[in-house]
Amino acid sequence: MAYDFSQRRAGVLLHPTSLPSGTLDDSDSWLDFMQASGLSVWQVLPLGVPQEDLSPYQCLSAFATNPKLLSHIPPCQPDDSGFADFCTQEGDWLDDYALFVTIKEQQQGKAWYDWPQKYKQRDPDTLQRFRQQHQGVLQEICWQQYQLHQYWQELRTRAEARNIHLFGDMPIFVAHDSADVWACPQRFLLNDEGQPTWVTGVPPDYFSETGQRWGNPHYNWDYHLQEGFRWWLARLQHHFRWFDLVRIDHFRGLQAVWMIPADEDTAIHGHWQEVPGDALLAELQADMDPLPLVAEDLGIITAEVKALKKKYGLPGMAVLQFAFDAFEDNPHKPVNISPKCAAYTGTHDNDTTLGWYQTLDEQTRQRVNDMLHIQDDDDPVDAMIETLFHTRASLAVVPMQDFLKLGSKARMNIPGVAEGNWRWRMHPQAISTPGLPERILEQVSNSKRKVTP
Repeated sequence: MAYDFSQRRAGVLLHPTSLPSGTLDDSDSWLDFMQASGLSVWQVLPLGVPQEDLSPYQCLSAFATNPKLLSHIPPCQPDDSGFADFCTQEGDWLDDYALFVTIKEQQQGKAWYDWPQKYKQRDPDTLQRFRQQHQGVLQEICWQQYQLHQYWQELRTRAEARNIHLFGDMPIFVAHDSADVWACPQRFLLNDEGQPTWVTGVPPDYFSETGQRWGNPHYNWDYHLQEGFRWWLARLQHHFRWFDLVRIDHFRGLQAVWMIPADEDTAIHGHWQEVPGDALLAELQADMDPLPLVAEDLGIITAEVKALKKKYGLPGMAVLQFAFDAFEDNPHKPVNISPKCAAYTGTHDNDTTLGWYQTLDEQTRQRVNDMLHIQDDDDPVDAMIETLFHTRASLAVVPMQDFLKLGSKARMNIPGVAEGNWRWRMHPQAISTPGLPERILEQVSNSKRKVTP
C-alpha cells in the first residue's frame, strides 16, 4: 500500500514486544484498537533478532526476524512449496544466517571472531560438513523465518483492510557479531583477525563531553560501490516487502560518518568521512520513486545532509520534547515543523511525556506551559498530543505510553544505559480502558488526521 505524505495522518509508536503478550499474538485486537482510535500508521522498532541486551538496534542479522515474536510456530513441513520458494528468494542471506546462529550455539554463544579459524574464516569444506551434520536444525531455522514472513504478510493484509500503514525502522549500521559481517567481512573495515579498524559513533556535543562510541564496524564503501550496492539494495528492498514506510536511523551516516580508531575508548578522537550515500539513493530511486523512506535527522545536521534529504524528497523528523528552548529557529518548535515531516511527542529514546514533564525544572516547565497554553487544571500530556496533532506535519506519531499517560517506569530506552531497556510491556487491559479509543479519535478528528477509506 503506497504511502502518500500529502495526506494528514496520526500514528502510534509501539514495538510488538510491548503488546500485552510480548508477541504478535495480540496483533488483531491491536489493529482493531487502532482503527477505532482513528490511528492509521503503526510504527515499530527494528524486528530483528536482538543480542543479549535486547536492543533492536544491535541484531544478529540485518534481514532475519526475531522468532520470539510468534508464541507458536507450526512444525516444519519441508515439502511445503511456499517454503521452498521462500528459501530460494531469500537465499542470499537465509543460508548464512542459519549457519551463523547454529555455529554460534555450538560455540556456546561466542562471537564469530572468537570461533575456531575454520569456522571464523568460512573454510568451504568445514561449512559443507557442518551443513550435512546439522541439516535438520538449519532447516528449522529457515522454517521459522518463513513462518514469520507469512504471518507478517497476512498482518499487512489485515492492516490494509483497516487502512492502516506499517512503518518500519532500519538501523544504518549492523552489529559486529552478526551474520552479515561474518558472511562477507570484505563489506566492512576489518583487520585480518576480523576486528574493526574503525568504529562508529558521534563526536562530543552539548549532551556528551566524550561523544558516543557505538562500536559497530564501519562499511567498506569502496567494496559496496564495486558490487553496485548489492547488499544495501537487498536490505532496503527486504524492508519494503515488510513495510509501507521505513525510517533510516542516523540518516546523516549516508552523507558522512564519524570515524573512531578502534583502539580509542571514547569518541573524542575521530574524524568525519564522506560516504557515497547519494549514489546509493540514486540507485534505489531508479527502481522506486518516490522512495518510501523517512530520514532520522535529529541532532546537529549539516547543510550537506539537508541537501541530500531534499534531493530525494525525504521527510525528516521533529520531536516536541526538544522544542522548549529560547531559540526561535529550533526546528522542533510547533510553528517551525514543516508539512513533509514525521513529528513526535517523543521517540523510543525519550522519557514518556508525563515522566519528562514531571522532571522539568520550574523555569522550563513554565516555558512549556506558556507554549502549550496549559492552565492549572489542564493535562500536560493531552496538551502535548493536541499541539503535535495540530502542527503542519503530515504524519504525527505518539508513543502508546503517552496515549496511556504513563510515567517514567514505562520508558522504552535510556540511551547510554546498558541494562534494563527494551522491556516495557503494555498492561493486558490497557487498550480496553473505557473511553480511550474515543478520546484518541476525538483528538485525531479535531486535527483533521482522520482518514476515511
